[in-house]
Amino acid sequence: MSKELSHNTQFVEVSDLIASAKSRAVQAVNSTLVDLYWHVGAIISQKVEAAEWGDGVVTQLAEYIAKTHPNIRGFTRANLARMRQFYETYKDHTFPSFAANQELVTLDEAEESSIVSPLVRHLDQTRKILAVPVLLRKLPWTHHMIIIGQSKRLEEREFYLKLAIKERWGKRELERQIKGALFERAVLNPLKVSPAVRQTHEEALSVFKDSYVVEFLNLPQEHAESDLHRGLLLKLKDFLIELGRDFCFVGSEFPIQVGGRDFALDLLFFHRGLNCLVAIELKVGRFEPEYLGKLSFYLEALDRDVKKDHEKPAIGVLLCASKDSEVVEYALNRTLTPALIAEYQTKLPDKKILQAKLHEFYLQNAKEEGDL
Repeated sequence: MSKELSHNTQFVEVSDLIASAKSRAVQAVNSTLVDLYWHVGAIISQKVEAAEWGDGVVTQLAEYIAKTHPNIRGFTRANLARMRQFYETYKDHTFPSFAANQELVTLDEAEESSIVSPLVRHLDQTRKILAVPVLLRKLPWTHHMIIIGQSKRLEEREFYLKLAIKERWGKRELERQIKGALFERAVLNPLKVSPAVRQTHEEALSVFKDSYVVEFLNLPQEHAESDLHRGLLLKLKDFLIELGRDFCFVGSEFPIQVGGRDFALDLLFFHRGLNCLVAIELKVGRFEPEYLGKLSFYLEALDRDVKKDHEKPAIGVLLCASKDSEVVEYALNRTLTPALIAEYQTKLPDKKILQAKLHEFYLQNAKEEGDL
C-alpha cells in the first residue's frame, strides 16, 4: 500500500466527521462547529504526538478535505493548525464552574454523542478524546480565535471566555476589551467598594469595574464635565456596552426634590440583575472624599422617593478622571453609603505597559509564595 493511500485511509475519519457535522449545522451551528473543530484538532494533535503523522501530513489532509468536500471552506492547512492549537490550549485545563461537564470519553462508549458516534467505526478504540468543555461551546469559533490569538495566559483566556458569554460581546467588542487590557486592569486594580455594597449587593463585585474606557467619546485631554456628560448621552449605546449587560438607562440630570430644593443627578440607571437603581455622578478631576457626601444624599433620596418596594437599595458610582487608591480606601472604609469610585479613561490604555506590570505582579507573587 502506498504512503498516499495509507494517509487517505486514515483521513476518512476526519472527512466523515465533517460530513456528520454538516447535517446538524442548521440546528446548532455554533456548538456543532466548535465540537467539530475540537475533535479534528484532537485527532491531529494525538496523531502528531504519537508520531503517526508528521507536520507535513496536515497539508495533505487539507488537500484531501478540499477534494472530498469541495463546497466546504475553512479547512486550509492554517485553519487545521488552529484547530490543533484550540484543542491543545484547553485539553488539560479544568474550568472550575464547568468541571462536571469536562470528562474523558472513550470513543467506543460515545454512541449518544451526535458528533462523535459516526466516527466510532473509524477510530482506534483505545483512543480517548476529552469532551468539549461546555464553556467553549457557548462562543463562536471567531471569538475563540481572537481570544487564543491575543491572550497569553490561560487564566486570561478563561477571563475573556466567561465575560464574552456573560456580556454577549460581538467580535468587535471582544477585540476592543482585549486591546483595552481589561484583564490586566482587573488583576492589577481590583474593584474597591464600601462595606455597605458587600453587605447588600455582594454580587455587585462582578458587575462593576475599577475603570471604564470611553475612548469612543473622542474627548480632548482638557474637557469640561458638560462635555463628558453630553458625550455619554450621544454615545449611550457604547457606554451601556462598556458598563455591562443588564444596565438600563433611566434618565439624565434626573430630578430630585428634597424639602423645598431641587437637585439633578447626572445619570441614573437600573441594573436588572442587581434589582436596584444605579446613580452615576461625573467628575472631570480627581476623586475627593467630600464627593461621597453628595452621593450619599442622592442615594437616600432615591431610596425614599424613587425606589419601588421590591427593589434593593440604590448603589452610587463616582466616575472620576483619576483617583488615589489609598484615598479611595480611606474614604470608603467608614462610609455607610453603598458606593464605589471608578475612573474613566478617554484613551485605550497602553497594553504593553500593563502586561509588563502584570508580569512583575506574578513574579512578586511567586516569590512570596516561595518564601512561605
